[in-house]
Amino acid sequence: MPRPAGPRQPEKAKDFSGSIKRLFKSLNYFRYFLIVALLLAGISAVLAIVAPNILSDLTDAITAGITPKNDKFEEISKNISLSFTEENISATIEEIMSDFSATDEEKMVLYNMAESEDKIGALYSLPDSILIRFFTSFTVNDVVISESDQLEFIKLTSTLSNSENEAALLSAMDKLPDSIYKVVKPSIDMNKVKEIGLILIIIYVVSALFSFIQSLILTTTSNNFAKSLRSSISVKINKLPLKYFDTHETGNVLSIVTNDVDTIGMQLNQSLATLVTSITLFVGSVIMMFITNYIMAFTAVIASIFGFMLMFTILGKSQKYFSERQKELGNMNGYIEEMYSGASIVKTYNGTKEAIKSFDEINDRLCIYNRKSAFLAGLMQPIMGFVGNFGYVAVCVVGALLAMNGYITFGVIVAFMIYVRLFTNPLSQIAQAFANLQSTVAASERVFGFLDEEELSDETELTKKVESKNIKGNIEFKNVKFGYNDNRIIINDFSAVARSGKKIAIVGPTGAGKTTMVNLLMKFYEINDGDIIIDGISTKELTRENIHDLFIMVLQDTWLFDGTIRDNIKFNKENVTDEEIWQALKTVGVDHFVKTLPGGLDAKISDADSISQGQKQLLTIARGMIKDAPFLILDEATSNVDTRTEELVQKAMDKLTVGRTSFIIAHRLSTIKNADLILVMKDGNIIEMGSHNELIKQNGFYSDLYSSQFKKQ
Repeated sequence: MPRPAGPRQPEKAKDFSGSIKRLFKSLNYFRYFLIVALLLAGISAVLAIVAPNILSDLTDAITAGITPKNDKFEEISKNISLSFTEENISATIEEIMSDFSATDEEKMVLYNMAESEDKIGALYSLPDSILIRFFTSFTVNDVVISESDQLEFIKLTSTLSNSENEAALLSAMDKLPDSIYKVVKPSIDMNKVKEIGLILIIIYVVSALFSFIQSLILTTTSNNFAKSLRSSISVKINKLPLKYFDTHETGNVLSIVTNDVDTIGMQLNQSLATLVTSITLFVGSVIMMFITNYIMAFTAVIASIFGFMLMFTILGKSQKYFSERQKELGNMNGYIEEMYSGASIVKTYNGTKEAIKSFDEINDRLCIYNRKSAFLAGLMQPIMGFVGNFGYVAVCVVGALLAMNGYITFGVIVAFMIYVRLFTNPLSQIAQAFANLQSTVAASERVFGFLDEEELSDETELTKKVESKNIKGNIEFKNVKFGYNDNRIIINDFSAVARSGKKIAIVGPTGAGKTTMVNLLMKFYEINDGDIIIDGISTKELTRENIHDLFIMVLQDTWLFDGTIRDNIKFNKENVTDEEIWQALKTVGVDHFVKTLPGGLDAKISDADSISQGQKQLLTIARGMIKDAPFLILDEATSNVDTRTEELVQKAMDKLTVGRTSFIIAHRLSTIKNADLILVMKDGNIIEMGSHNELIKQNGFYSDLYSSQFKKQ
């Protein structure tokens, strides 16, 4: 038995550029919503890029507020140093020397200082009582720095070198005089912090709001677009000729309606915004990094490049394992399906051990490829983490060196730590978005290819109509010729007349064209040549809808949809009473079965319920009785039931044929012995026609066919 295909591989578009143009052209109705959503996504990304620089300013403001005010410290030191100019020292010495209150010892010290080459060094050796007279009070930030405070400050800092002053000042803050401490003490500018913080909050809130709105718009737009595609497909299905479904797998059509449309809607929702946001973040973060500091920018880019090179190397090696895994998964699914469907045969031939052995071999291979692919795929997240963390480390190390030398502030390092993340994340998102977009375009190719299929011929100009109430019931086939294409002619020259109220049976071997004739009669196909006439009017002049209203069809394959018995019986017919439904059920002999169901006519059923094939067939015959059309088509209606059920169905069909022109297709010739006319077909032609007895007497093809079935019975 054929194995089902494995899991569907991601498809690639055959014509990417052409398909994506067609896709965006189809989105033309939603273009304004898309433009707004993408603009919001871009603005949100720009705000996310701007935020780190503002955060840097906030960091610098806080950092400045937790360190002493070096500018004030330098201002105080400068003002104090003015007291030790040569001119001021000389003037102060003269003043003290002329002061009668100075002792001889003090005057001798001042005299020696005046004669010294290093007056400043000698100055610090003076007693406090003399040294204090060299200072003059001054004001900084409305704080008076007295002579005694200046003296204490000089004594505290005189032992420090210039390079140590700032660090020593931090450790000696509690020893500074109160007046000087008030001026140089750390203080955070809360107004500035509040202002920057408010700006950051507004940026983050607006960014989040824009992101939410664009997500809402894209979700709504993509779902509405998917809805419009489904509606278009639904309309298209009803316009497609039957030959399309004859040449295309049902599962493929269902896949277009479900999987492909869902793929388009879902991936458009995710990929478009991701692409815009990621590209904006990537380009914007690179630009902002180089604007902020090119050395740090090169550091972040180079650190990330090594990580991405490693990631792409692993991706290249892992691809083959993913392919093999999908292949083996398909093999396993196919093998399980085979063994499950053929379980009775496997057990009958004692093939369980062999089946388990074969399964284990496939399972082992799958396990190996799954382990390797999962391991390599699992490395992606740690590698991305490594890329980000390595970038952090590089930025911190280089940033610390630059900050020590005064090239940047601490806030720049904080900003670059965020930029590293904004730089690394979009690359993987862009790659994923392009992969998703590829699947989207591939799915759109299938959907648009389906929508571009050739439709049934337009019937808007057909104005003639045959009312079922006024129908006489005569049908004539005149030299009908039909083929699915010019090289495959199925019906060569079919001519026959069906009189009103008569039973016409069509028999013949498989492939003779029996069902094809019925499809031509229902106008499911357009005939190549000849004509089919209903009560003197050609079917070429009647719409398909009009023709379908004239026929009841009971097919070999019964169809019950998910709904109540009532809904199934009166399908697509209004103003049907329960009494009429019960009468139809009673006529075909299935009313007792319906009464045994919980709810009777309100009982829920579906085609998958455990209802026998005969009961399903009887219900479909009852549906035909409710339609009450003048023509009846029975296509192998008893081929799937047993002999006892066939008898019940046959009786029901006999009641259904009363008063109607009926066409009966049957392989079991015993069911059409009472037909008024039997048409024997072979290779698309009528080779014999007549009643059952007439054809038996001819001792021709029909007689041989009937005899062979009788002998088998």
